[in-house]
Amino acid sequence: MAISMTDAAASRVKTFLDNRGKGLGLRLGVKTTGCSGMAYVLEFVDDLDDGDEVFEHAGVKVIIDAKSLVYLDGTELDYVKEGLNEGFEFNNPNAKGECGCGESFNV
Repeated sequence: MAISMTDAAASRVKTFLDNRGKGLGLRLGVKTTGCSGMAYVLEFVDDLDDGDEVFEHAGVKVIIDAKSLVYLDGTELDYVKEGLNEGFEFNNPNAKGECGCGESFNV
């Protein structure tokens, strides 16, 4: 099981952590909500929890809990800028469908 991150995403997360002044990395998880059933959750991590898996790219850690890893295995976290819009994108091979706004998915 693995989570990956593009160089653009790693750079953006590193900038956020540097500006914050602390943190081990970024937690990627899922919660039940949204139009399609599940939504991605991103938050800073200061301490690891029991059962956390840690994946690292370019010195930046992505932390994920075991329950979320089942839905996110193989996901690539990317950071994209298109015109005035910018944000993280989740390339999740487990997603069978997404809502129109891209905020939630189903498996």
